Amino acid sequence: MAAAGTNGAVVVVVGEGDLKATFRQIYDRLKSELLQDDAFDCTDEARQWIDRMLDYNVPGGKLNRGLSVIDSYKLLKEGNQLNDEEVFLGCALGWCIEWLQAYFLVLDDIMDNSHTRRGQLCWFRVPKVGLIAVNDGILLRNHIPRILKRHFKGKPYYVDLLDLFNEVEFQTASGQMLDLITTHEGEKDLSKYTLPVYNRIVQYKTAYYSFYLPVACALLMAGENLDTFVDVKNILVEMGTYFQVQDDFLDCFGDPEVIGKIGTDIEDFKCSWLVVQALQRANENQMKTLSEIYGKSDPTCVAKVKSIYKDLDLQNVFAEYERTSYEHLISSIEAQPSKAVQGVLKSFLQKIYKREK
Repeated sequence: MAAAGTNGAVVVVVGEGDLKATFRQIYDRLKSELLQDDAFDCTDEARQWIDRMLDYNVPGGKLNRGLSVIDSYKLLKEGNQLNDEEVFLGCALGWCIEWLQAYFLVLDDIMDNSHTRRGQLCWFRVPKVGLIAVNDGILLRNHIPRILKRHFKGKPYYVDLLDLFNEVEFQTASGQMLDLITTHEGEKDLSKYTLPVYNRIVQYKTAYYSFYLPVACALLMAGENLDTFVDVKNILVEMGTYFQVQDDFLDCFGDPEVIGKIGTDIEDFKCSWLVVQALQRANENQMKTLSEIYGKSDPTCVAKVKSIYKDLDLQNVFAEYERTSYEHLISSIEAQPSKAVQGVLKSFLQKIYKREK
């Protein structure tokens, strides 16, 4: 099917049956437009670099954040068939979030001195890339307003979209700063690891861009004013916190065969929900042991930390947290006046409740 695009070009998208295939097809179009962007007189060498850099960093994840935009928009339309332009615009916004994610990850990996990401070398560790990756991160961030300008400039919510992405980027960068100065500055100090600090890091570093941003994009597309959806934002941030707590739990107690990786939060001295809970419950001897061995990569030390977690019954503490969080989220969701918004929020919650990976 074909429809007129927002810039007068023809938008070609397949039917909604295979949304992920459509989503990936739209990535190819957006990338092609960026490679031909007339704001920069691109050489063949530069075009090849950007092409490779984008393919390496943008489409390689699960794409959950990006796909959530179009999924949420469909639910807000309450069963009405989306036309091709709506599918394209929803997918384009989804890709803007994936671009934002790529930008964060490229720079985060440099800051954390990481080795692998999504089963391959971190971009800055690829031969001949190195710290050029810093500029690539800046390019990734600057691609977002290029996409928005091309496809959304004529929309009444265009300025709101720009504000939204700017706001969420600021919140995420602030969360990253808090994480870095809490977990990496100077000597290892577990006294900094408190629940309020943990919640603040998670809220700003993860919850806003992973949970609130996709729904906010869908609401703007649907013609809504975000100022009237503060409760929805709060629910999604709470959901994002719950998601990160699950992640921390699975890092320690999940099956590596199921989650697809071996957790390293203990070795990495992460401000994990588990260590925060342990510090609240530990006796004097357990506290002394944690202070001495948390953050060490020695397998014996890691096993001792896990043993303390088990002695403190943190698996049941998590199960109770999961139960009460779910009940509170459901209650908050069902208090929303819009059934369509309830549907969006419940679809998010169903995807993550009691997940194993």
